[in-house]
Amino acid sequence: YILIKYKICMIRKVTMSLVFIYGTFISFKSSAQIPSGQLDGRSVPINTAVPFLRITPDARSGAMGDVGLGTSADAYSIYSNLSKLPFAEKNAGLAVTYTPWLKELVNDVFLASLNAYTKLDDQQAISGSLRYFSLGTISFTDRDGQPIQDFHAREFALDAGYARKLSEHFGIGLTGHFIYSNLANGQYVEGVQVKAAKAFAVDLSGFYTKDFEKDDGLVNKLNIGMAISNMGTKISYLSSAQEKDFIPTNLGIGTAYTISLDETNQLTFALDINKLLVPTPDSAGKYKSKSSLEGMFSSFGDAPGGFKEEMQELMYSFGMEYWYNQQFAVRAGYFNENKNKGNRKYFTAGIGVKYDIFGLNFSYLVPSGSGIQRNPLSNTLRFTLTFDLGPRDEDSRTGW
Repeated sequence: YILIKYKICMIRKVTMSLVFIYGTFISFKSSAQIPSGQLDGRSVPINTAVPFLRITPDARSGAMGDVGLGTSADAYSIYSNLSKLPFAEKNAGLAVTYTPWLKELVNDVFLASLNAYTKLDDQQAISGSLRYFSLGTISFTDRDGQPIQDFHAREFALDAGYARKLSEHFGIGLTGHFIYSNLANGQYVEGVQVKAAKAFAVDLSGFYTKDFEKDDGLVNKLNIGMAISNMGTKISYLSSAQEKDFIPTNLGIGTAYTISLDETNQLTFALDINKLLVPTPDSAGKYKSKSSLEGMFSSFGDAPGGFKEEMQELMYSFGMEYWYNQQFAVRAGYFNENKNKGNRKYFTAGIGVKYDIFGLNFSYLVPSGSGIQRNPLSNTLRFTLTFDLGPRDEDSRTGW
């Protein structure tokens, strides 16, 4: 998309590193296949800048179809739903992640994250994180194919958040993000210099949880979560750009229900529904002139195909998690995106182990569906290390 939009035709390896990394993450059908003036409302993926913000770094969520809005709280709640943290079982936690990305296409692209949280008291919690996305080394050439320089494209986001209980069952959260994207800094496109882009955004989230005690003394739990993520400024990579790109503002609603089968066996089912609050592209490109706030509200009714197409913009995540004695977990899930809005469809699976303060999670992604010969998401692996740094909160009955 950077190639197409800014006409960086002198880049060779960027075709692999940028177009595939961004294009395949957002959509298996490149927007370059939809010429201006031919948008028909049937196949119009919604494209944004910095889509790495929508990659789930958590191997636990990644193994459950990328759910996370209603699952139990942990150190990764800052990415999905910060308002869960005051209900966390542990009083503090730390987690690190490493994820090779699109390894079927390139071997030097990865996402890494470091995040932590702590409870201030029974009612409040704070959290912080760093996400780093490396797009690998890109070789720049001139129009004649002569080498200019090699460039390491990278992006990162610094996140900080505060969450608070408003009642025994309900909490809210606020997260702030500083976003930095350096894809081709210092290069020139038709005399205009490409620059590193910066943006600021916030998340607003809410969480409801309730226990249901059974006759045998065991407890089932219902969680409901909601979050509006990445509400913020638009972003630009050109020093003289009049039009800026939207960042991936998203509305998500999710739920999870945990069943205590007995004292050692626990089963959770989860469902998330997400929608990008970004305008649907139009053939004239007028959507680009909208402000971030205008784009958010118009995204509910601007699809050329009307209500039917608006419903196609919903993304569904299904997940299941089984715990044995809170020490060993087996997970599975499925993610579905409409074929006209990106066509990402994949199964996920993974395991988790926990011993004392230490935890290890692993997830694996298996694409489904048809329409592409070589799926760029095939064999995606995610690895997570977690550490419980605080004592157990005896007032919390949320599973890990």
